[in-house]
Amino acid sequence: MHIGLIGGIGPAATIAYYRRLVEVFKAEDLPLKLTIVHADVSALASNATSGRRNAQAEIFVKHLMQLKGAGCDMATITALTGHFCYDEVAALSPLPVMSAIDPVDEYCAQQGIDRIGLLGSPSVLTTKLFGRLQKVHAVVPQTGVAELGDTYMKVALSGECAQADRDLFFAAGQRMIDDQGAEAILLAGTDLGLAFEGQTPGFPVIDALEIHVAAMVDLIRNEQVALRSH
Repeated sequence: MHIGLIGGIGPAATIAYYRRLVEVFKAEDLPLKLTIVHADVSALASNATSGRRNAQAEIFVKHLMQLKGAGCDMATITALTGHFCYDEVAALSPLPVMSAIDPVDEYCAQQGIDRIGLLGSPSVLTTKLFGRLQKVHAVVPQTGVAELGDTYMKVALSGECAQADRDLFFAAGQRMIDDQGAEAILLAGTDLGLAFEGQTPGFPVIDALEIHVAAMVDLIRNEQVALRSH
């Protein structure tokens, strides 16, 4: 199976996806067929903030047509913010589209996690991940949501995370653990790896990117099992 990624949203997250896919597929001894198409993170940020779902869906569908032309069998959007128009994209897509949020929901259910705190873009925070989490209760910081969202977008657009930005994310995560009963903090923005990778924030962290990559590995592993059985 040939995987297609809509990347570029943002660039640092796309690099992280590519690196992890190569590492995990190699470790699993699975064939990796991958094509990445570059989307405009600024356009996504503007459309998500304004709620222009159809406009962004049309952009994504053009990218999906490129991936189909490259021979991809399925595709996925690397940015969780991009899932604000997931239903519109899925309805128009020329390829099957894998959600990056559904695997997180399933992971939390399997791990017995009832309550998670969210860090991510403004639209992710204000909508609690677009209401797409059904098996786990999501909370967001009680104060400073606008500052957190704006800081995330600054990090995503620049591909850099200053120590002050990291401190802001860590403090918000700790407050959700201490004050709102969150059992873990979900990095509901794939660029948050810039802040959290190699760090010890002092609370449990769930990386949506890692869960998404694992879901793609499962898909290919199941395909390989089916091929061998025939």
